[in-house]
Amino acid sequence: MSFIEEYNHYCEQHGTPDRIEALLCDINAVLRGKWLSGDGVEKLEKGAVRLPLSTYAPAIMGNEVKNTGLGIEVGDPDGILKPISGTLLPAPWQQGNVAQVLVEMTDMQGNVSQLSPREQLRSVWQQFRDRGWRPVVATELEFYIVRARSERSEAPRPPSFSPDAQNYDMELLARREAILNDILSASAMQGLATDTLIAEYGPGQFEINFHHTDDVLEAAETAILFRRLVRGVVANHGFEATFMAKPYLEHPGNGMHVHASVLDSDGKNIFTPANGEETSRHLLNAVAGVLDSMRDLQAIFAPHGNSFRRFLPNSFAPATPDWGIDNRAASIRLPETKGPGARLEHRISGADTNPYLVLTAILGGIMDGLVNAPSLPRPLDDPQSVPSSPLEHDWTSAVARFEQSSISQHIFGDYRDLFVTVKRDEIGTIQNPITPAEYEYYLSRM
Repeated sequence: MSFIEEYNHYCEQHGTPDRIEALLCDINAVLRGKWLSGDGVEKLEKGAVRLPLSTYAPAIMGNEVKNTGLGIEVGDPDGILKPISGTLLPAPWQQGNVAQVLVEMTDMQGNVSQLSPREQLRSVWQQFRDRGWRPVVATELEFYIVRARSERSEAPRPPSFSPDAQNYDMELLARREAILNDILSASAMQGLATDTLIAEYGPGQFEINFHHTDDVLEAAETAILFRRLVRGVVANHGFEATFMAKPYLEHPGNGMHVHASVLDSDGKNIFTPANGEETSRHLLNAVAGVLDSMRDLQAIFAPHGNSFRRFLPNSFAPATPDWGIDNRAASIRLPETKGPGARLEHRISGADTNPYLVLTAILGGIMDGLVNAPSLPRPLDDPQSVPSSPLEHDWTSAVARFEQSSISQHIFGDYRDLFVTVKRDEIGTIQNPITPAEYEYYLSRM
């Protein structure tokens, strides 16, 4: 349906909105945009709402990154906001009748900007469709609920009476029932495909699973919208929610696991064994592809300085490019290897990532494996398995490797250079300040 029809349908269900929030996903998956009046739908439909194209690529701190070639140096030209079909949804945690809609930007000729992370995912998705394949994906997201803070620099603290290890604790779910019910209710109002919800290991940590879908753009958007929803709902209860990769040094980090399989043109899972195979060669090739590209693409799976704390020893997260059958210690786990549910689970991404880019990288690795069949190491549970060397734990090195990689160039094209430029600006900002620890340990001793 057209956006006007979608808007009319919204009004029939929820009434005329007080405002419409137009949300643009930037390179860091921060949602930026504008508030429009509730009757401003025609203005959006006609392309009369604009933002600078540079809005796609600021640093995480929000500043313009000079070396991207965007921004004021080139006049900071506008793009035209275009609503993404199916994303006009209520925001029930907000006061009043508030609607939100995800948007993309086009140039003045109507072409979707190549600065869009969504366009990166669309491109790799098209490669599968060109071969008659349909990837099916589902994400799992972990997050922490923490006490409300008075200063941005204040360290997080778990809610009162949170045990250090609350793994699958049903009492913890009951204790946070009001918050969790509001999260699930808001998710249902937005049509987000939530599945199971559990108390995760860390104090105040929870995990949501989403249903599998063959619409990979929708899968990414579900994760993006859910993160916004959770922060809004939890704030209404006097707490904060965070998807930061590692908010506590001593507790598990927040991950975003991705389950993936591929269907053929008849709807059959190509990861199901055929012709007497014990395990499908397609599945093994896909595993080889994501393992072979994992080091080179780590900057996508761990895009911020804090992200790399998940790869330090004893950090509770997989830290080497390896695989195993139903083995949660592995970076790539095969939960099922037969039947419709045959799939791989990619386990190294943090919950702080851009879901569009993560799915692009994973599907790009799968495609490379299916086409080129790189060599596959033995699984972790094989007695003759040789341990892999750890993934990178240094942010700067991971970005440099991503910049020089042929697979990152193949998957992301020119977008790779934009990503690297934005990350280098973030690295400079985060790593330059002298830390309190340096003053504590060096100032009076040197």
